[in-house]
Parts: sequence; C-alpha cells; structure tokens
Amino acid sequence: MADGRTRRPKGKKGPTVGSGGNNRRRLEGKGPTPKAEDRVYHKAYKAKKLAEARAAQEAARKAARTPKLRSELKLRPDHELIAGRNPVAEAVRSGIPLSRVFMLASAIGDERLEQTVRTATALGTPMVEVSRTELDRMTNNAVHQGVAIEVPPYEYKELADLTDRASRNRSGSQREPLLIALDSVTDPHNLGAVLRAGAAFDADGVIIPERRAAGVNATTWKVSAGAVAMLPVARVTNLVQSLQQLKKDGYFVVGLDGGADVEIGKLTITDVPLVVVTGSEGKGLARLTRETCDVIASIPMNPRMESLNAAVATGISLYQIDQLRSAQENGATENGATENGATENGA
Repeated sequence: MADGRTRRPKGKKGPTVGSGGNNRRRLEGKGPTPKAEDRVYHKAYKAKKLAEARAAQEAARKAARTPKLRSELKLRPDHELIAGRNPVAEAVRSGIPLSRVFMLASAIGDERLEQTVRTATALGTPMVEVSRTELDRMTNNAVHQGVAIEVPPYEYKELADLTDRASRNRSGSQREPLLIALDSVTDPHNLGAVLRAGAAFDADGVIIPERRAAGVNATTWKVSAGAVAMLPVARVTNLVQSLQQLKKDGYFVVGLDGGADVEIGKLTITDVPLVVVTGSEGKGLARLTRETCDVIASIPMNPRMESLNAAVATGISLYQIDQLRSAQENGATENGATENGATENGA
C-alpha cells in the first residue's frame, strides 16, 4: 500500500485499521456515580419514593383536618395584617387607618390591649372574634399574641402635594423645606426607619419611585413607630424627572455617596429648600440620579467600613443638616440682637 499500512487478508482474524479510536471511547468514564436513591433499580430509590408518597398523604390528611378559613375572615384586596400586642398598639396609637380588629376570645379584657380596643371601637372599627387556629392561618403562624388588625393600602401623595405641604408648614418660619428621596431602596424596614428619622429631624416628606423600591406596608408602619402618619410619602413614576422638577421649583439636591469630596457636615448651602437623596446600600445612587444632584456629600467614617445602611446614612445626614440649620438660626438671632443693641445704644 502507498501509505505503508497493511490490511487484514479477507477471512483472517486480527484488528482492523482505525479500531483503536473505538476502543478508547469504550474506555472513557461516564461521570460520577449517581446516588443510590437516584438509581431506579436500587432499593434506596424505592424507599425514597415511598417516603415521598407517605409525606404527600400526611399533608393531604392534615389539610383535610384543618377547617377552611371563614369567608368573612379573608382580607380585602391589597389589605395587610399587623399582628402582636405591641405592634398593634403602636400602629393604633399612630393613627393608622383600621379596617378590622381580630382577637381571640381569651385576649378580650387583656389590660395591655384595653386602650387599643377602646381606640378602635371609638373609630367605629369592627371587632371580629377568631379562634387561635384561624388567627394562626391568617398570620402564617406568626407570633400574633391573640390580636391582629387589618389595614388598607397606603394612600400615596403626589409630588406637588409634598411641595405644597412643605410651603404651608414653613410659612413664617426661618427654615426652608426639607424632602427625602430614596433611590432603589427595596427593604421596607429601611423605608420605615427613614420615615422615623425624617419625622425626628423636621423633614416634610419622602419620595420613592414606583419600580424597584419598597412601598409603605405593614412592616413600614411597624418600623416607623407611627411616623407614617406624620410624614407623607409620594410615589413617583420617574425619580430623576421628579428631582429635575424640584430643582426648577428652587430645591437644591444633595446626593449621599461615600466617595464624595464634600462632607455632609460641611455643606455651605442649607438655607434653601433641600432634597436629600439616598441610594441603595449595595449599588448606591444610580448614574442618572447622581448626575441630577447639585452636590454629592459623604459621611466621614472609619475606612474599615465600606458603607452604611441606607436608613442609618439618611438619619446621620438629616441630623447634620438639622445642626447646620440650627447654627445658622442661632447666628442670625445673635446678629439681630447685636444690631438691635447697637441701635439702642446709639440712640
């Protein structure tokens, strides 16, 4: 043969040309050995399937034994439950709208709930007696302590409502309006804590976007400790456009970011209407949001810490702005007193 190979004579035994590749493939591995319970021929597989069937049967029997929830106990669309003695008491004291109060018969007459019951009754809120099993199911087995309240969806404000309210509140005051905007903050605990800080440090309202952001729910009400009833929340379609509108209305927009050159406690412009913008803890301010801000400010902290929780950062910044404004007010008061004294002495 021209290639130097020899072929097996017809009818003779021996290897054929090119058979080595087939033999190699025959020796290749087939991957890791499956677990015994995943091999259909193994007794472990049969035991696994038997256990799954028994578990399904037990779940079906348990569901059959559990009585169906009465139709009148089902929540209305978009309504939520706040459960537990303290959360319920705090929510009722804060003025949260109530749809119904659910209580165990054994909880009626509880001294810790007496004020809550009186307040709810005075507001004309229906009281519904439920069994422990029913309240367990309604709260997904949360620690309800025998009481829960149904609250309707939160009624968000428009951006113009916030600015109008801020103007009315500040009429005749030395302080200018102060708003808070949250950019992609998705944890309702953070939203509740921001509302609480805003109420503590004289803010006029909070702005959140409709998408990719936490809204006001039962968790927000609980964490805010009643601040939701004091501080309105506006939900906007586009946060960047809303900030641009606020700038046209005379607001100065301050974004919070760890890499800024200006420290929040050294801002020189606080005697104008302000918007403090906080981003998410992971990604911070979105690019377009950052570009819309008039200034980016940071909170000085130990370099070993990369960032702060969004609610913590907002609270610290609001405190710093409150201190700067107080200092300006005190300075203006002292200057006014000095001028008056000089006038009187001169006279």
